Amino acid sequence: MSYLNNQVGYRDELLMTRSVVKKENYVLLEPDGLVKNAVPGYENCDVTILGSPSMGATFADYLVTAKAGGKNTGIGGEGIESFLYVISGEVTVKNDDQEATLTEGGYIFSPESNAITFENKSGADAKLYVYKRRYDRIEGYSAHTVVNNVNDMEWVEYEGMNNCHIKDLLPAAGDFGFDMNMHILKFKLGASHGYIETHIQEHGMYFLSGKGMYRLDDEWVPVKKGDYVFLDAYVPQACYAVGREEDFAYIYSKDCNRDVQL
Repeated sequence: MSYLNNQVGYRDELLMTRSVVKKENYVLLEPDGLVKNAVPGYENCDVTILGSPSMGATFADYLVTAKAGGKNTGIGGEGIESFLYVISGEVTVKNDDQEATLTEGGYIFSPESNAITFENKSGADAKLYVYKRRYDRIEGYSAHTVVNNVNDMEWVEYEGMNNCHIKDLLPAAGDFGFDMNMHILKFKLGASHGYIETHIQEHGMYFLSGKGMYRLDDEWVPVKKGDYVFLDAYVPQACYAVGREEDFAYIYSKDCNRDVQL
């Protein structure tokens, strides 16, 4: 086991962390102190498990650095839907339906019967955000493969605010075949949510740029690029973008389109 930040030996400073772990409530993980996990199926990759059922999530999130020649022999399938997003670099992805080369901002969603494989043929590192979840089937509906790049999509004003914008990465709105969606939400400096949200959906969030103050349950917590947050059902949540230059943006998952199971 080694650490994501490659820290070894003693530090001159006091040991401290911004990470907060409140299982089945919310979790904030900063990069410092996260480990590289040994996960079967990943070759020549650094893999860090972020979200998982161990913290109360119904899904799993991963941060993956695929080195030159790095690959995976199968993510998802056999009832598990999967999603892969390229934070930086380039990888070739494939499932039973499609094969594509994804560059920064590129992504693939694959339904529960169809595993994703990837390979880094570029000769340089590629940084990936990977998600998987057991699909919640309902009769008469099914999901399908989606391949796209966020750089080819238009920003849409978020709930009537011209300094906050969103991109919906999957066609879940109006399609009950999808039981989850992925979004990228971007706040200009000083922008915020219009209210503190409280809803049944869970979130896994990876922060792509900027800095913010995030309301997590009953606390305002500073977050920034490279952090990860898990939010359980009904946790109060909202944020403000702070800083001096960079927009505050994050990619996040949300379960949707299903009734409560009793």
